[in-house]
Amino acid sequence: MVSDFLESSSAGAESRYSSDNDSGFSDLALLADTISLYKNSVDRYESDLTMVVHSLILSMTESFHIGKPETCNASCIRSYLVKLLQSCGFNADMCATKWQGCGKIPGGEHEYIEVISHGNDGCSERYIIDLDFRSHFEIARAVKSYNVVLSCLPPVYVGTVTKLKLYLQAMVEGAKCSLKQNSMPLPPWRSLAYLEAKWESSHRVANVQVQSSVSSSNSSHRHCTELLWRIKSCIGSEIKAKGFLVLKNCRKRQGLKIESSHSSPVTP
Repeated sequence: MVSDFLESSSAGAESRYSSDNDSGFSDLALLADTISLYKNSVDRYESDLTMVVHSLILSMTESFHIGKPETCNASCIRSYLVKLLQSCGFNADMCATKWQGCGKIPGGEHEYIEVISHGNDGCSERYIIDLDFRSHFEIARAVKSYNVVLSCLPPVYVGTVTKLKLYLQAMVEGAKCSLKQNSMPLPPWRSLAYLEAKWESSHRVANVQVQSSVSSSNSSHRHCTELLWRIKSCIGSEIKAKGFLVLKNCRKRQGLKIESSHSSPVTP
C-alpha cells in the first residue's frame, strides 16, 4: 500500500512540477502537510531501519572520530554508522557521487549511506540514509512558513529513492515560493537537477572504502562534533513529538470509547 501511494504521488508530482508556473505547492502550509504525509508513509522495513539508525546515532559519542579532519566533512560519522549497521546485519555501504557542471547547473560531489534490502521474492530495494537532510534545502532570507516546512523534514533521511524524489520535487517548489516573496531567483545549487545528482548521478560509486580509525583529537573534528549533536537533538525532538502525538491519539480514542459507552441505550 505504501509503495502504491508513493508511485501515485510520484506520477502526480511529475505533472505538477513539469512547468515553472505558480501551480502545485504554491501554498507553503499545504506543502508542510504534504511533507508530513510523505514522512509518515513508511513500509515495515523503512520503519525498522529508521528506528535502528536513530538508535545508533543517539548512542554515538565524540570518541569515534576517524580520518583527516581537514577533509572529513562528517565522513567520520557516516563511516562509523556504516560499521554499526553492518554489525547489526544490514547490507550497508558508503556511496559517493561526483558530477560535472552542465549549463547553469554546477558540478559537485556528495557522500551518503546506502542499504540494500533483499526481499523473499528475490527483488532488492535501495534505501538511502542521508545525514543532516534538511541542510540540502536551506535558502537565504527564507520566509517563516518555509522554515516550518523545513522543520517538517526528517533530520536524517531514511527511505527509498522514490520517496526521496518526492521530497526533492516538493522542496524545490517550496523554495521557489519562498524566494519569490523576496523577489529572489532559485540558486542553481537548489535546483531539482542539482539535488537529484547528489543521489542519482551516473557517476555514483558504491562500496566506498570505510575509513579506518586514526588518532585524531575531538577539537580537530569540531564541525563533525557540532553536526552530530545537532542531529541527535533533532532526532530527540522528533521522538518526543511522535510520542506526544501517539499519547494524544490514544487519549482521543479512549475519550470516544467512554462517550460511546455513555451514549449506549440501557436495556431494562
